[in-house]
Amino acid sequence: MADAAAYPLLKRSRRRSRRPANLTRWAAAAILFALLALVGRALLSPPRIDPVQERQLAREALAAHRWSVARDAAQRALSVEPRSAPAQLMLARALVELEEGAAADAAVSRAATLGVPAARLHALRAAARLLKGDDDGAFAEAAAADGRDRTEAVRVQARALAASGQGGRAQALLRNLLAQHPREAAAWVDLGRLRLAAGDVGAASEAVARAVALSPTDPAAMVLQGEVLRSRLGLAAALPWFAEAARRDPGYHPALIEQAASLGDLGRYREMLATSRQALAARPGSPQALYLQAVLAGRAGRPALARALLDAAGPALGNVPGAQLLSGAVALLDGNAEQAVVTWRDLVAEQPDNVAARRLLAAALLRSDDAAGALATIRPVATRADADSYSLEIAARAIAATGDRATAAILHDRAMKGASAPSAPFASDVVLGTLQAAVAAQPTNPSLVLALLRGQLATGQGAMARQGVRGLATQGPGAPAAQQALGDVLMSTGDTAGAASAFARAADLRFDEPAMLRLIDADGRAGRAGAAAGVLAAYLSQNGDSLQALRLVGHWQVAARQWPAAIRSLERVRRRAGERDAALLADLALAYAGAGRAAEGRAAGAAAYRIAPGNFAVCGAYAVALAVAGDRDGARQLYTKVRQLSVSG
Repeated sequence: MADAAAYPLLKRSRRRSRRPANLTRWAAAAILFALLALVGRALLSPPRIDPVQERQLAREALAAHRWSVARDAAQRALSVEPRSAPAQLMLARALVELEEGAAADAAVSRAATLGVPAARLHALRAAARLLKGDDDGAFAEAAAADGRDRTEAVRVQARALAASGQGGRAQALLRNLLAQHPREAAAWVDLGRLRLAAGDVGAASEAVARAVALSPTDPAAMVLQGEVLRSRLGLAAALPWFAEAARRDPGYHPALIEQAASLGDLGRYREMLATSRQALAARPGSPQALYLQAVLAGRAGRPALARALLDAAGPALGNVPGAQLLSGAVALLDGNAEQAVVTWRDLVAEQPDNVAARRLLAAALLRSDDAAGALATIRPVATRADADSYSLEIAARAIAATGDRATAAILHDRAMKGASAPSAPFASDVVLGTLQAAVAAQPTNPSLVLALLRGQLATGQGAMARQGVRGLATQGPGAPAAQQALGDVLMSTGDTAGAASAFARAADLRFDEPAMLRLIDADGRAGRAGAAAGVLAAYLSQNGDSLQALRLVGHWQVAARQWPAAIRSLERVRRRAGERDAALLADLALAYAGAGRAAEGRAAGAAAYRIAPGNFAVCGAYAVALAVAGDRDGARQLYTKVRQLSVSG
């Protein structure tokens, strides 16, 4: 109390000193909250867009052929300055190059409303209309272009002519353009694509080489180069070009689609799925990307997902053969055989020489109790000496359903024996007179000429076929189909060395499975086993997931007594192809027996025998497997049957 008396203001002073301290803490907290709010607003708010910088970025991206980058930059600029005519014009240009027709047409119209002169828009509008499928409108709009846009307008006119079936006129137009402007890389790309579509791979290769040399950063040129190399060399050679095009322009949809498709054909399914998703991100709703994902779903045994993806793709895939095959298969798995029949019938009508489609359609018709339709569909395949067992069995069941048991039994016996002759070119059942009339009307149409030649060859008119095919091969040195047809004709006359040379020229232009198999067969018959082995090795180096190539490797490994290697190759095929190939199972029986794995060899031999009990090679393989397994009586009976078959066959 003394202190209080001596210092009466002491307590009051202490109380006042605490109040400012509390106010200071509240003020500091308020300031902190304000700062946090400002920081949060800054973090959550989109960055400020500088339209000048974005326009410059779009301009530089267009010059570097980075079309998706240019599109995105132009769109950002327009989000701030929606009435910027330069940005709108650059957006239209980028959308045309990205092949987004509807969006490009809308962008061109907006550019016109913003005051861009009509003379500067004719070529762009023509390109946009062509992408939308308006060929006539595109041609008319291109005709109005002049000045510096005339070159692009001529390119649009050429593409419009090609789209309307006038490929010859389209190529002539581009050749005239390139004679005046030989450094127009985009025109070389257009010409190369038209040549590739016409089947002239050699000429397409020359055109795209010029394009890539003139414009090495153009993703369209890189994609076309990849497509040409995929034809000439194989999948592995093409993939780096697609990947590089996608790296330079991550949103370039054509590059992503080709890359995804090639990855799938190589068996790299995870990468295929990832790339197809990138394509969907670049172009939402992309029918091509959805189709590729549907293929993956079908491979994974998920038909419902495959159907949903095909439905999402819409009608854009209506004329894609692979999509038609998949759609019919999914419908059949869903129990809708009628829909499968409709789908596959359309495909066979468009591609009468598609043997796989004929088999599927005939089987579906048979399941639908249309035996007559099934027989009419499969007859062109079943009447051939090299008819496969499955086709023969379908024909036998169809004939049996009509009541002709005797003929059905003959076909069933043939099915049990398998093919009785080497493979030959397939010719549809179109009447030769119809083909001759079509060729007379369009003598320069290579597809019709080839169909006539195959028809003549199939009906024994080898002399006429030889006369026509030599002229066709001379006129089209860069067309693999013409060189392959020449090889087929020479093979039919016994000139295996000449056929091998023709098949080698064809394989140099299009190295696909039919080319590989033809060349190996010709080399083998000509006594060039080393050359045949080299062809197979080259094909597998590019197409390591090919069932046909792996099947052939396994067969050769069995012949060379390389048992463990043969088992690996053949089992890899069986895992994907299933248990319906008697020759494959027979080879497996021999491989397992040779490796001392008796039980597995016996099981494989029994499976092969159930499918083709009348086949000479199958009975022999099963006999070997039974002998190794210790069943000497069973092996002896089969050896007796083999001798009987050798005498009767």
